[in-house]
Amino acid sequence: MKKIEAIIRKTKFEEVWEALNEAGIEFFSYWDVRGVGQAREERIYRGIVYNTSTIQRTILSIIVRDKNVEKTVQAILTAAQTGEIGDGRIFITPIEGSYRIRTGEKGDESLYIKGKEE
Repeated sequence: MKKIEAIIRKTKFEEVWEALNEAGIEFFSYWDVRGVGQAREERIYRGIVYNTSTIQRTILSIIVRDKNVEKTVQAILTAAQTGEIGDGRIFITPIEGSYRIRTGEKGDESLYIKGKEE
């Protein structure tokens, strides 16, 4: 099992969600966050200077079986990419274990409903 964390533009969230659903990834967690990137700039609006170096992003946290890692990453890459600075990052880390609290199932079986495996 792997944990995929993706930091994406907030404006791309719906597209990424749809792409993940099409790839068979039906459950993930997400948070709206602010961060600091490489771009440092200020914008002036009606004579007031605004610092725009902090950017709003969404972090997705997805746990998948090893066999679903590549299709999950490709779904995110395809849906989130604009080609501009600030498109985000994807991180993949190993997961040592997983348990479904309700049934006690562990490992890969704890991630999916029986009969609906991908």
